[in-house]
Amino acid sequence: MTTIGLLRRGILLQLATLPVIPALAKKKTSRIEALIGRMTIKEKAGQLSCFSDTIRPLGRPTNPNEAAHSKANMLAAVQAGEVGMLFNGYGVAGAIVAQRAALRSRLGIPLAFAADIIHGYETIFPIPLADAAAFDAALSERVARSIAVEASAGGLHWTFAPMVDVARDQRWGRVAEGAGEDVYLGCLLAAARVRGFQGEDLSREDSLCATPKHFAGYGAVQGGMEYAAVDVAPATLQETHLPPFAAAFHAGAASVMASFTTVNGVPVTANHALLTTTLRGELGFAGPCVSDYEADRELIAHGSAADEADAVHRAIIAGTDMSMQSGLYLKYLPALVESGAVPMARVDEAVRRVLSLKERLGLFDRPFRSLDLSTEHRQVGASHIRALAREAATRAIVLLRNDGALLPLGTSVKRIAVIGPFGADRSNLDGPWSFAGFRRTGIDLAAGLRALVPDTMRLTVEPGSGIDADLPGGIARAVAAASDADVVVLAIGEGSQMSGEANSRVTITVPPAQQALAEAVAATGTPVVVVLRHGRALALDGAVAAAPAILASWFLGCETGSAIADVLLGIVEPTGRLPVSFPYATGQQPWSYDRIPTGRPPPPLPAEQGGTGRWRDAPDAARFAFGHGLGYTSFALSDMTAPAVLDERSTVGVTVHNVGARAGTHVVQLYIHQRVASRARPARQLKGFVRVALAPGEQRTVSMHLFRSDLQLVNPDGLWQVEPGTVDLWVAASSADPGLHAVTKLA
Repeated sequence: MTTIGLLRRGILLQLATLPVIPALAKKKTSRIEALIGRMTIKEKAGQLSCFSDTIRPLGRPTNPNEAAHSKANMLAAVQAGEVGMLFNGYGVAGAIVAQRAALRSRLGIPLAFAADIIHGYETIFPIPLADAAAFDAALSERVARSIAVEASAGGLHWTFAPMVDVARDQRWGRVAEGAGEDVYLGCLLAAARVRGFQGEDLSREDSLCATPKHFAGYGAVQGGMEYAAVDVAPATLQETHLPPFAAAFHAGAASVMASFTTVNGVPVTANHALLTTTLRGELGFAGPCVSDYEADRELIAHGSAADEADAVHRAIIAGTDMSMQSGLYLKYLPALVESGAVPMARVDEAVRRVLSLKERLGLFDRPFRSLDLSTEHRQVGASHIRALAREAATRAIVLLRNDGALLPLGTSVKRIAVIGPFGADRSNLDGPWSFAGFRRTGIDLAAGLRALVPDTMRLTVEPGSGIDADLPGGIARAVAAASDADVVVLAIGEGSQMSGEANSRVTITVPPAQQALAEAVAATGTPVVVVLRHGRALALDGAVAAAPAILASWFLGCETGSAIADVLLGIVEPTGRLPVSFPYATGQQPWSYDRIPTGRPPPPLPAEQGGTGRWRDAPDAARFAFGHGLGYTSFALSDMTAPAVLDERSTVGVTVHNVGARAGTHVVQLYIHQRVASRARPARQLKGFVRVALAPGEQRTVSMHLFRSDLQLVNPDGLWQVEPGTVDLWVAASSADPGLHAVTKLA
């Protein structure tokens, strides 16, 4: 590991010593400057405008005549030099047509093709939150690399990913798109995903420009409601929400997307302090900043702009380089420049960033880069990409509980009842942002089990209920199936449309129809394995919370059924860990493990014995903690070593022993807490982890590095500093595990 400075004001993060992709060059190239000198203001505005791709839209059009008209209009706009980038179009053939039109424009500036490739192109991988549960940056990088290979083969140069917003409120639908609630894990995965998408050279045919989003603070929307305002202390913004962006930029991210929301009353799209002072000055980012969908127009609804022209003026001056979909830059920038309201130098700066990125992508020298029909045929849906999707899905599954060693299902189990709306359902495998995936090739849970169970096992499948509604006679049939089984695999949770953008939830429980099904099935007395499908942490209740075995299986993508079957049958050991805390109740939100301690700690009584002194009906704790995850074996930690005084780089060691009868992988986690500081510090903070694979009876001593910079904080004056004092260290199995404890000093 190495310590790397990421903010000029002092954020230092640990990042693996992997090759760092060079940041977007700030130098002015002769080709770009010559082009800018020849461009009209209308052509400049065109390069700063991106539009939904009506030339190669996804799916069959509902009105062919209207679709043909839209295609013809877009091709004409491209040939007129009025489009810089097209997004969310698919397929090489259509991209070739569009690029030919761009090359017929007066200056022949090529198009860039982009899309929301969040967790897969045609091959759908686990949602990013599930990917984070693997606690493996190397795997996340491999996944992003495979996604880039497939998406670029389909005619794309640019993805609006990764989402690196830190999410502490599970009501928010976009929790599904990120790495969860922790800053350290979020930084590691932001960097890994950028490296994976972009590869070693942006100009390669299989490179995909990464766009960390949504800059900044979007994960702190009030009430967890999508698009709501963000009201965040400056120190919290710096310590919690900016570091993953800094990590992504250090890894070489070539573009960034601004948030929709207001931050402390100012919409980010028009927020000069964030988009220029912080993004450009403090973080040193040099690439283009893209607005979110019609976010410039939305400045009017925010009450920050009087009309469309005013919205464009505020957005471009603040630092928003590209306008997405609204067309307002194209419409108003020429007149704003002519009037002197917007300096031409600011427009040229934005155009330079866009054209420089196109140059780095290799588009000026090879405008048909990534537009090869034979590569598309060979790589899209390739077997090696599909194989990685299964591996990633298996690694994402978290075993939350396994009372009585119910799992894995052994040879004594002869009759399995797969009950629930997600038992034999292929329409909800992928989760949000998977519109390019081929659902007909997805493997549901029942199909996955049928492919693997021995002939001695009988499989019965019964939905029992819909996702949100009862099925006539459904519970009665489910009860009958459960009563005739040795074990029930209860597949319940959220549908794909219950997570993602514009899908926040007031109550993050299992829907009532499915909860009623769970209660009825549990009443039969047949052992129940709950297999959850979800895009966030859920507040489990009743029979679901009390089930002897529970798997958090997220939205795992096209290999869902195979991966879950691998784990249920013990073919693969579950090794996932929670990247988010599962609460006892929705009302605990927002909640994260690294909260600031209160001055009045709770009494040592569980909620059911008189409350905690904070909430009357829930403890100030998670039902399943961040970092929690079980396997099919057991581990013991011993012989923790830590220095008496922390140096610039210190080593914490521990011996890990597999005391069970199966091989397995333990994720050993390092947490810290500084006891006294000028600003109260979180109760615990993750600062390292290591995955340890051990055979039965094997033990190994492992080490994790702690850097002096890990103890940095933003003081009450807003300055970054390291303060001397006493520091608690824990080596543990989760954020709530007592683990092993040591005390050290920071001089």
